[in-house]
Formats: sequence, structure tokens, C-alpha cells
Amino acid sequence: MKHFWKRLKRTVLVLVIAQFVYILYIWVFPPPITVTQIGSLLGGHGLSKDWVSYDAISPNAKLAVMAAEDQLFPDHSGFDWKSIEKALAYNKKKPGRIRGGSTISQQVAKNVFLWQGRSWVRKGLEVYFTFMIETLYSKQRILELYLNVAEMGEGVFGIEAAAKRYYGKPASALTRQQAAQIAACLRNPKLYTVKPLSKFVSRHSGWVLRQMSNIDGDPDIQRLIAASK
Repeated sequence: MKHFWKRLKRTVLVLVIAQFVYILYIWVFPPPITVTQIGSLLGGHGLSKDWVSYDAISPNAKLAVMAAEDQLFPDHSGFDWKSIEKALAYNKKKPGRIRGGSTISQQVAKNVFLWQGRSWVRKGLEVYFTFMIETLYSKQRILELYLNVAEMGEGVFGIEAAAKRYYGKPASALTRQQAAQIAACLRNPKLYTVKPLSKFVSRHSGWVLRQMSNIDGDPDIQRLIAASK
């Protein structure tokens, strides 16, 4: 029994060190592959991804994902507590229809370091990794990661792969409307398709465009969009 606990402590120590090293690695380098991407490949959905730097992404795409997913992204420290409270209240009233309250930072923590799912273990780890990346990474780096690893269609990961798949152009050349359509599919990219254009994406992209106009003048958002490496 004593030998078991010694091995367990050693294993835990190795895992703690390994995850911290990987966090530091992702601080500088693109993630080689994610658990979600492996799942997509093994599940027969394919895998299309093409990492691009922050400077090579259209300002329209940066604005669109913030408008659609996390309008307070430049201001919060990883968690939007009001949205989380609203999501919890909604889920309690309608347990069959789950609504998320995740910020872009939380989605990066999940997409880069973890797996998909709703278990309390995964959620607890998501809180930890969100805290770590918000502490160590810049907002620019977090947004860059999000735009490169988020699933934007069946087997399509990242804004560059999505731009090429749907519009035959690089992410740097996306128009405002095209960026809004891609952002509109993020809620469920396998169900809400950009090509062919689903009814939801057609309708929701109009809302995203309006939100883009609403937040476009925010100084913090503008500074983040205009930031350069």
C-alpha cells in the first residue's frame, strides 16, 4: 500500500508538471492537435485545419466572433458571471434544452486542453485552465487560439480552413457578412451549416452583423482587433 501511494504521488507530480509545460508551450506555439480534432478524425467527420497568425486574420472575423460569442471578452478575467447565472437559471427551467454561458476564454480552455462534454470533472478542469490562460496569455493570444481551433463546420477547424472551404479565400480577406456567417454557425457547427447556408445561419448572421455594428466603436474591442504581433 505504501508503494502504491508513492507511485500515485509520483504520477500526479508528473501530470502536474506536464500540463504546466504544455500551457507554456501553447503560450508560444500552435497546438499540434486537440482532443476534439482527434475525435472528429476518428469519428469519420474529417479534419481540415490551417493555422494562421493573428495578423493574417481579417478584423471582421475577430469582431464577428466577439459579437456572436463573447461581447465582454476584452473586459472580463475569463468568466462572464451574469451570463453564467442566466444559463444556469435557463437550464434549471428547461433541463432538456441546455444553454451555455461560456466565454471565449473558457472555450479555448476546453478546445485546446480538454475534451467535449458536460461532466463536473471537465467543468472543474475548464475553470482551472481558464484561470491559467487568463493569467499567462494576452487577450490577443487567447483570441488567436480561439480563431484557429474552434470548430466551424463538420471537420473544419479554424477561421483559415473555414474561409477556404466556404468562400475560396484566406481568412485575411473575409468580408463582414462572410465573417458573420461563420460566427453564426459556432453554436453547433455540425448542425448549423454555412455551405449550404442553413436557415439558422442565414437568420442568426443578421443578428451577428447588428451586434458587430453595436460593439464596433468600443475602444477596448478596437484596440484588440487592431493589435499586431
